[in-house]
Amino acid sequence: MKQIFLCAINNILSGTCQEDCKFCTQSVRYHADIERYNYKNISQIVAEAKQAKAVGALGYCLVTAGKGLDDKKVDFVARTAKAIKAEVGGLNLIACNGTATKEQLLYLKKHGIDSYNHNLETSERYYADICQTHAWSERYKTCENVKSVGLALCSGGIFGMGETQKDRDDLLASIASLKPESTPLNFYHPNPALPIKTRNIEIEEALAIVTKTRELLGNKALLMVAGGRELLFSGDEDKMFHAGANAIVIGDYLTTAGTTPKKDQLMLEKLGYEIATSCDTL
Repeated sequence: MKQIFLCAINNILSGTCQEDCKFCTQSVRYHADIERYNYKNISQIVAEAKQAKAVGALGYCLVTAGKGLDDKKVDFVARTAKAIKAEVGGLNLIACNGTATKEQLLYLKKHGIDSYNHNLETSERYYADICQTHAWSERYKTCENVKSVGLALCSGGIFGMGETQKDRDDLLASIASLKPESTPLNFYHPNPALPIKTRNIEIEEALAIVTKTRELLGNKALLMVAGGRELLFSGDEDKMFHAGANAIVIGDYLTTAGTTPKKDQLMLEKLGYEIATSCDTL
């Protein structure tokens, strides 16, 4: 029986980013109607990690808004990771904090972070069309830094932002070149505040992306359908699993609501899938 891996996201610093990424409601430039706050209380994050573990999450991702890590963020994420590891067993802790140096990543690893998520988002060619405050090359370099310090790399992208088929192919080739342990596939979720107004992707195109990503990454990698899953695959989840996905995000995303964990558990049960209980089963 095929096992599906569950991952939960915790937005531990929200809506304070100064960058101009046209797909992101966390940017202060677009004044999206989202909840904005500085660092969450660590005890609250630990309690939320326990809740995620209780509903089957193996991956737990700590996300901070902003271009990258600085001393304050590194210290906060490290202290949070240490607190979670002290009270919650069996979670693969993922940090998602933007661009990072080798020294910063080593510090996070020392304090309990297992994996680092940094998405390439789109092709190098198209990136300047959706972000001009930092370069695609900085994203790729951070991913290389993750690999070099021995953290597991989680890297993917967003589809449906107006990119061409060649951009999609080039993005997937770039992701594959990094040999990530896990790859999240996100599908653009339009927001009236954002400059990108429409989503140029349909379910058959999305399934083709899942299939090609699985072919490029091989059978061992985690291939996760993440943001936008509910918009494209609601009622058709079995198709994305048949195409090669073996992981999903449960609960809410960064600034948009997701499906309840209970609903996803029932969906998986109905389709005949098991919820994975260990990453060792990969």
